[in-house]
Amino acid sequence: MELTGSQIIIECLKEQGVDTVFGYPGGTILNVYDELYKHSNEITHILTSHEQGAAHAADGYARSTGKVGVCMATSGPGATNLVTGIATAYMDSVPLVAITANVPMPLIGKDSFQEIDIVGVTMPITKHNFMVKDVKDLAETLRKAFYIAKSGRPGPVLVDVLKNATADKCDYKYKEPKKIERSTENIKDEDIEKALKLIKKAKKPYVFVGGGAIISGAKDELAEFVKKLDAPVCNTLMGKGAFDETNPLYTGMLGMHGTKTSNLGVTECDLLVAVGVRFSDRVTGNTKKFAKNAKILQIDIDPAEINKNIPTTASVIGDVKEVLTRLNDKIEQHSNKEWLAHIDELEKKYPLTYPKDELNGPYLMEQIYKATYGDAIITTEVGQHQMWAAQFYKYKEPRTFISSGGAGTMGYGLGAAIGTKVANKDKVVINIAGDGCFRMNMNEIATATRYNIPIIQVVINNEVLGMVRQWQTLFYGKRYSNTTLRDHVDFVKLAEAMGAKAYRITKIEEVEPTIKEAISLNIPVVIDCQIGSDDKVFPMVAPGTAISEAFSAEDLAAKGLDC
Repeated sequence: MELTGSQIIIECLKEQGVDTVFGYPGGTILNVYDELYKHSNEITHILTSHEQGAAHAADGYARSTGKVGVCMATSGPGATNLVTGIATAYMDSVPLVAITANVPMPLIGKDSFQEIDIVGVTMPITKHNFMVKDVKDLAETLRKAFYIAKSGRPGPVLVDVLKNATADKCDYKYKEPKKIERSTENIKDEDIEKALKLIKKAKKPYVFVGGGAIISGAKDELAEFVKKLDAPVCNTLMGKGAFDETNPLYTGMLGMHGTKTSNLGVTECDLLVAVGVRFSDRVTGNTKKFAKNAKILQIDIDPAEINKNIPTTASVIGDVKEVLTRLNDKIEQHSNKEWLAHIDELEKKYPLTYPKDELNGPYLMEQIYKATYGDAIITTEVGQHQMWAAQFYKYKEPRTFISSGGAGTMGYGLGAAIGTKVANKDKVVINIAGDGCFRMNMNEIATATRYNIPIIQVVINNEVLGMVRQWQTLFYGKRYSNTTLRDHVDFVKLAEAMGAKAYRITKIEEVEPTIKEAISLNIPVVIDCQIGSDDKVFPMVAPGTAISEAFSAEDLAAKGLDC
């Protein structure tokens, strides 16, 4: 049948099973929005307050479900406002399709009103991108975009459609989406055998888990692998929930704000099995001193990650779930009682601690964990609050911790929380923010109230840019250059003005009842939690040092240093 380009876009979205789109209309994309209006009973469109919020919402939708998230924007500034969200998705391998519209073909290259080369702009931060000039290419391009976004190592794909291609007509025929197969073509028997030999010889193994294990859906296979290997487990920020964090074998995050147990354990281990990780600088610290006593076995779907940051002894390239399945079929049951006893001693010696007599971030996270029975989906912004959310909430399931890892995007969490809640209506969704991050995209509270999306926004308000101030305190002689936010902004009044229920917490005893009430209301809620400006995240690894040199507030005090 003959359809316009805009109609074809809608039909292709339906082909792919898309039920929700996040976006913001404008001149060049009006034809598409006109068709969305006609299909509102089939595809829900969430109008965000800003295009960046749409990209983050689509990202949260994707991370929490494993499906492809979809966002839309018009040309020029509409498209460029998506860029931060696209880059965020790219850094964390999130499947996203961003559909933008551009000026008609006769106006391309003439500096026309709101003409920007968004394909050129996004080339370094997309897995692939397209410009569709002819309506005849539109359907197949969109199908390719969804396939590329989801297959292999996922990532964002941008499709820029010229306005003439949204109005012109051509023949359209329904097509079943191409089935996505697990990536197994690079899994070699000799690599599996080499991995098994390393595992067999190990006396002090450690399993290090990243976001790749979540993307592949390898929770059960990972749990079986860990049980057979009889090894402790640590994770990256992106790997939280891949392995049940209530399991006694779990020792916490690794790296700059990881636990001392994980950092020391990895430094002492003789085999580090890295599962779906990219060895970020935040994890490794000084790469020359990272896991210096260990042979490293890396399992990853992307060949480019092997030996990129850390040299490996052996590697298996392929889908993590499939690789672990093959290893589990051949691995013998191990017993490492002495090694596990040593790790247990480290945990007892170096527990995560915080002041119990004052309102602070760790206390808030522990209370949120209790109030939600550890069953909420937590989204975060980026900073101290993000680390506290990672340290003090135990994630039992994959896709329950939604955060910007690689890009470290302040302003990410609120939009992500909206997308996550839209996709997970039966789950409590709580966004943890600092006051600096909340200021960046707090206008998305208006989106939550417009659609009555019952998210809970917790603002850990210390009136400073907390993580930057922490670095200024420790490494810049307490020269607090432009990190103090004390002013007359009232988050409670702002939230109420945007239609949300709002609370202010200043005392420990107010925390539990406020959180419980916020959950019970099932409406958009903002909770302003006021804490000290000099609260810090510990442990910490100083930049350029080994992760074994992680220090705490007590360590600094023992050296006579003020923190």
